[in-house]
Amino acid sequence: MKTVINIVLALCAIGLIYVCYGSIMGPINFENTKKAREKEVIARLINIRKAQQEFRTVNEGKYTASFDTLIDFVKNGKLPLVRKEGSLTDAQLEAGMTEKKAMKLIEKAKKTGNWKEVEKEGLMNFKRDTMWIAVLDTIFPKGFNADSLRYVPFGNGTEFEMVTRSDTTKSGAPLNLFQAQTPYETYIGDLDHQQLVNLKDVQTKLGKYCGLRVCDIETPNNNAGNWE
Repeated sequence: MKTVINIVLALCAIGLIYVCYGSIMGPINFENTKKAREKEVIARLINIRKAQQEFRTVNEGKYTASFDTLIDFVKNGKLPLVRKEGSLTDAQLEAGMTEKKAMKLIEKAKKTGNWKEVEKEGLMNFKRDTMWIAVLDTIFPKGFNADSLRYVPFGNGTEFEMVTRSDTTKSGAPLNLFQAQTPYETYIGDLDHQQLVNLKDVQTKLGKYCGLRVCDIETPNNNAGNWE
């Protein structure tokens, strides 16, 4: 009988140790895994932001809410690259000369063959040539998989949520915004449920989005991510 009691006590002690260990290591393991996964999700969101910012430069300042459009742009789009030779002197700038005015004079001379005005303004060595280069050769490393942009890492094929907003400011200036995000459930939903509940409870009380987001269509934030 005494032996049985000792065995039961030993098992209880082992169980208690296991519970204590779990209560200590559970939150630690959850946080470590969360950070590791978020690192990859953030990297993907940063790539989406890069693509959107370049898309905007050649589309009248507007973003796209379509991953099909964005990915096609990354695969096949081109960006302007201005090759510059010469610069305006202080005297030219003080006289009211600008790069735009200088190029207008030069373009006029090319059409008419009359370079006297260009010579008079001292612009003979001033050149601005625009070259078009592939997006993939500009903002992403060699071998980058553009198709991956839409998918959330560890999301089992789930796509990021992406929306845009086109509006005007109070002064009448155009306002174009975009937002890409994914909730916690997408990339850490398979981890400890109670830890996830606790995390969401804290974020909700702080008035923060329960997940990762880049940019904001409600409040312009210079295209920042909510991890920055």
